[in-house]
Amino acid sequence: MANEHSFDISAAIDKQELKNAFEQAKKELDTRYDLKGIKTEIEYNEKENIFKLNSSSEAKLDVLKDILISKFIKRGINSNAVKELLKEKGAMYRLSLKVNDSIDSENAKKINKAIKDSKFKVNSSIRGDEIRVVSKQIDDLQSIMHLVKNLNLDLNLTFKNLK
Repeated sequence: MANEHSFDISAAIDKQELKNAFEQAKKELDTRYDLKGIKTEIEYNEKENIFKLNSSSEAKLDVLKDILISKFIKRGINSNAVKELLKEKGAMYRLSLKVNDSIDSENAKKINKAIKDSKFKVNSSIRGDEIRVVSKQIDDLQSIMHLVKNLNLDLNLTFKNLK
């Protein structure tokens, strides 16, 4: 039996699941009856984790966004991990969506503060894009998981390496 138990909190997203959701959204785009005859397009920039949606109609742009987010949800990616960056009007309507796959320092501090303010006997430390939580009791770690899930942060939080 281990003296101390730990787990890591991160916002990592499986890149393959992102690609799969993107491909499924493109397939649905080709088969949707309400999008026939309207110029619509979805692009994915893998290096920057940005989805670019283009449409000739603003209403159809919202439909494209809904299709993409529904595919994310089906693939286990939290819809809170997607942020609207830019919405442009012109000859074509454009929307850029950024997928946040890391915990920034501000959110890491919020999570760490919430853990410290809880009355559980745990230690937490920020390690780059992850937060390590250590305790002697597994029950305390599970309570911290529940606490962090209920913080309603706009991140795709995952808990891994529970030992």
